[in-house]
Amino acid sequence: MIEVRPGGRRRIDRVLAPDYVADLDRLDLAEVRARRDDAAQEETDLSYLRRLLHGRIDIVRAELRRRETGGAESIVAQLASILADNAVGPAMGSGRHQNMEPSRAEAHRRHVEALVSDADLSDVASLPDERLALALRTYEAEEASVSTRRREVQVVMDLLNEQIASRYRTGTASVDDLLAAESARTDPGEAR
Repeated sequence: MIEVRPGGRRRIDRVLAPDYVADLDRLDLAEVRARRDDAAQEETDLSYLRRLLHGRIDIVRAELRRRETGGAESIVAQLASILADNAVGPAMGSGRHQNMEPSRAEAHRRHVEALVSDADLSDVASLPDERLALALRTYEAEEASVSTRRREVQVVMDLLNEQIASRYRTGTASVDDLLAAESARTDPGEAR
């Protein structure tokens, strides 16, 4: 389960701390943007973790279905279509465009592998029914936890984005200032 630790040092602890979005109107625009970017990176990581879990859930469900129907084709032979089913199906989730890469991909893979350490999905057909059922329950519970935290992070992102948009609407922030700052950041020699 994804726990948030009050006062913790992890990014999710910071992003979901109540004071992260408190008194946003008192922060300068650069700080609001930095917090929004931090939240966006956390959402990217949670989305990646969620996708990893969905892949394992799909594999376990496919093996359970194969056993119920008496199918002879191995899960390995079906793997491409199993994993592609969600990729081409109807969109599920926030519908947000993500242009960031997960910052902790390897840690997320290790986390998912450790969830059910005795359920080696590389040979899913050899697992007994009860171990497969336990793996499915474990993956589904973790996915529900990750999805809950992801939605909470999205609420934070929405508050931060609204604060930024509000500043542009009221004229306390300007696009010209943003472009000048961006130009100075990408070409420090031109800022002189």
